[in-house]
Amino acid sequence: MVIGVVFEYAAEPMEVRIDGLSILFRTVQQSNWVTIDNIKLSHSGVIKEFPELEGRDDWKEEAVKRFKTKIKGLKTEKERAHYIIHDLKQHGYLPRYMQVSGFRPIKIE
Repeated sequence: MVIGVVFEYAAEPMEVRIDGLSILFRTVQQSNWVTIDNIKLSHSGVIKEFPELEGRDDWKEEAVKRFKTKIKGLKTEKERAHYIIHDLKQHGYLPRYMQVSGFRPIKIE
């Protein structure tokens, strides 16, 4: 089962695709899907979530590693989608739609 979630950040849409353990991201500027390894992470956002990474040079790599570990610990795509929605909401992303493969999109309120 593939789940797609559309977010809005600063009036710009961002899509997330969840397919098993594969989590892919793309924005309007990017026509290709990218993994978490290839997206920009805000240093202040990472430090807010993981204060113990303050002052470390490898803060981004460690944050990506922790994200992947968390995703692997979740059993289903729906659990992963809900985790991503909850996590990105904390960073100012507004979830707009969610679509499970084979079904119509559902508006998220």
